[in-house]
Amino acid sequence: MKLFTISLVFILNFLAGGARAGEVREIELIDGSVVSGEVLSLSNGIYTVKSDSLGIVKLEESKVHTIRSKSPSMNATPGQSSSSPGQIQSLQQKMMSDKEIMGLIQSLQNDPEFKKILEDPDVMKAVNAGDVAALSANPKFMKLLNNATVQEIEKKVK
Repeated sequence: MKLFTISLVFILNFLAGGARAGEVREIELIDGSVVSGEVLSLSNGIYTVKSDSLGIVKLEESKVHTIRSKSPSMNATPGQSSSSPGQIQSLQQKMMSDKEIMGLIQSLQNDPEFKKILEDPDVMKAVNAGDVAALSANPKFMKLLNNATVQEIEKKVK
């Protein structure tokens, strides 16, 4: 299974509003401070983050230095993927910390093809479960790999 296919699960999950609980991130700001929490959205240059200690906070994208995962978002089952959890986490961190890539991911919210997938209960059930095998067998999901924006994201993360 291609590493980027797994990251497409991450993109769908992110666009669905972080449907998977427990995806805590460390957001390091330019001033060196760190906020831990779940990134709920990025809209108009503002990250909305749900923090256990701070509640819901809004962070300007221009003040964010990097965003790192605190916990792996995919719990790969042996045989599901040839990618290690570390590789997956590294790719996700790269995507989350790159403002241009996050802008492309955010733009997918307006893409009719992505909206359709986000409304498909079978696809979202597999995304929420991290079931890469089921997603790989789903032609609708696999078609997303040919989406122009997804292709551009893939080029930028390579």
